Amino acid sequence: MSNNNMASRVLRGSPIVIGVIVIAVVFFLMIFSGQFYYAFERVSEQEIGVQFQGGRIKDIVGPGVYSDVGLYVDLVRVSSQAVPFSVEDGEIITLDKQRIGLVVTGDIFRPGIASRERIRELWAQYRPYYLDDQLVQTRVQELAKQAMKVCVGDRNFDDNVVGTARDVLRTCIDDELSSLAENFGLNIDNVVVPDVILSPEVQTALDAIVQSRLETEKAGQDKLRAEAQAGAEQARQQGEIRIEQSRIQEQARQQTLLAELDRERVVAQRAVIEAERANELTRVEAERAIIEAQKSNDLLAAERDLEIALIQAQAAAEQAKATVAVETALSQLYAVAPSYVTLLMAQANADALNQTDKVIFAPEGTTPTIVIPGPGIVPTVDTGAQASGQ
Repeated sequence: MSNNNMASRVLRGSPIVIGVIVIAVVFFLMIFSGQFYYAFERVSEQEIGVQFQGGRIKDIVGPGVYSDVGLYVDLVRVSSQAVPFSVEDGEIITLDKQRIGLVVTGDIFRPGIASRERIRELWAQYRPYYLDDQLVQTRVQELAKQAMKVCVGDRNFDDNVVGTARDVLRTCIDDELSSLAENFGLNIDNVVVPDVILSPEVQTALDAIVQSRLETEKAGQDKLRAEAQAGAEQARQQGEIRIEQSRIQEQARQQTLLAELDRERVVAQRAVIEAERANELTRVEAERAIIEAQKSNDLLAAERDLEIALIQAQAAAEQAKATVAVETALSQLYAVAPSYVTLLMAQANADALNQTDKVIFAPEGTTPTIVIPGPGIVPTVDTGAQASGQ
């Protein structure tokens, strides 16, 4: 009976108990749940994420959203943005025992996603420098002071301060500081030396040195100017002398040229005369040759004409002989055959008559009367018929 009463009392008080239990469970989960998972953790563009599991680096990731579940998992973000630093040291001793001060500025860059193995190697030692900007600035300032002392102490005052020596000094500090920061996995960039600090004593001494140097340089410049003026005057005088000498030499050269031209003119005239004489002799010889050739041609033509005349005479003699022979033969034929002569005469008469010719026969010793044809007049002889009848 008592047990039932106790149970009933527990049941009547159960809402309170359940509430307490739920609160305790939620509290427990709130305390310990972060050790077993993380969800939708975002790594921005200016960060890298270091994933842990069981206290050890699991992976190193770039920008994105990540979730993980496991025993003691965690995601730590490391900024990849530049962390600027500036350091000033007013007490640095140069190689020649001069005191100067420097101001050095630059940017610090933590290792990025490309340096995963470097982060794994150095995370345990230098984790605070990767997460705390102030801490890494302080550390790099100390390293910069050391680099400044090394670089300034290796050079004389002028090599650290004057002119382009500052560029050499800046390069030295950049190299030295980068070498020191590399041990921490840090990169140093954009190192500049905006100012060189001089103490009043050094500034006064430097001003005196500069003033003395300026005066020395001015004296040197004055000396150079005087020498230059003297040299210019000497050069002017020498120039005038050279000009006069050049004028005289030019006159002599011109006279020599004129004499040479006169000589060449005489030689040219002589050559022309000789050429004209030679041409005249050549012309005379040519005319003589032409006359001789004409004479030869005339003689040859006369000889040929004589030969031709002789040949023609011989031919004419032969022709005459042939003609005489023919005439002789004909005369002999005429003498032997008179009838043949009569035949030739008749043939000649017949050949002399045309068809239109008229023949009138009249008695021997009478004068023939010419009859002109006309109306009522009949021809008495038809020469054409007679000719055809013969």
